[in-house]
Amino acid sequence: MDKITMAHGSGGEETSRLIRDIFAKYLNNPYLDQMEDSTIVPGNPEGSKELAVTTDSFVVTPYFYPGGNIGRLAVCGTVNDILMSGAIPRFITLGVILEEGLPIADLEKIVASVADTAREAGLLVVAGDTKVVENHSGPDGGILINTTGIGFLRKDSPRLLSSSIRAGDKVIVSGCMGDHHAAILGRRMQINNDIVSDNAPLCGMVNALMNSGIRVHELRDVTRGGLATVLHEFAMASSRVITLEEDAIPVSAAVQSFAGILGLDPLYMGNEGKLVAIVAGEDAELALELIRNSPYGEAAAIIGEVSDPLEREASAPPDAAHEDEQGVSRGALILRTWIGGERVLGPLYGEGLPRIC
Repeated sequence: MDKITMAHGSGGEETSRLIRDIFAKYLNNPYLDQMEDSTIVPGNPEGSKELAVTTDSFVVTPYFYPGGNIGRLAVCGTVNDILMSGAIPRFITLGVILEEGLPIADLEKIVASVADTAREAGLLVVAGDTKVVENHSGPDGGILINTTGIGFLRKDSPRLLSSSIRAGDKVIVSGCMGDHHAAILGRRMQINNDIVSDNAPLCGMVNALMNSGIRVHELRDVTRGGLATVLHEFAMASSRVITLEEDAIPVSAAVQSFAGILGLDPLYMGNEGKLVAIVAGEDAELALELIRNSPYGEAAAIIGEVSDPLEREASAPPDAAHEDEQGVSRGALILRTWIGGERVLGPLYGEGLPRIC
């Protein structure tokens, strides 16, 4: 039997064989091996009484793409969400929904990627579930993954909130924008290029920042909606003006060309292995060095700075002021273009690209 059938979801012998021969084979650890309805995991060795918890679902098509697959993506996406709160990821659960007709060899490759990526990120898959549903995706079926991640906060670690962003802060991105978006879209459109997904766990760079005394005010992984959407949210939530330098934002030549052909803007293209950090201006150069010396951070760059709206409005022409209907100053995201002009950036509107994660 080389494909998933409805019998694999029956709870009988076929289900047991699937769990034993694939999931337990790659994901075995003392917690999962108990095969109970729930498992007991140890508390926080970092000393904090708080946990970071996230849940996510992954529906990407195709489920294999240049540079990764849905299994690696599921772990990276979950781990990175935990990291963005400043916590240390420790445990993850894995819920897998399989469509009838999915090749078992494909499932095994995906589960192996889950195991490899979890090992790289330093966490354990401690619980899981498998369901089989009717085929709605074609002859080879499909796969959906749901995860829950649990991380431990460091004792006395500051909360990372947009309200902590201050004038004088610097904006750092950990690498080139748009790689995952371009890899998925290129595969769907059967466009031959060398672009691969950036899907990666960002544990090294986040731990380096959090353990160094760097004054990190906010972190976010740059996924759906892209860099501009994330930074627009920061600006609005903090009531600050964030000004970006267009020529400082890293974009690979391949992605730049790909985006140009299709009329896409890399500032709104999704990633699955990049973060943006808002740090105190005095700490920015050290933070940049730490990120560049971490796995997946070699192309990091300082791309902008934060200012107060009133400071900007004092030196700007009247039509450049950013005020709400009552005349109260508010935040804005500004792009200073490579030719010296400025434009206001908003969030992504409409549908950028379905199912990139």
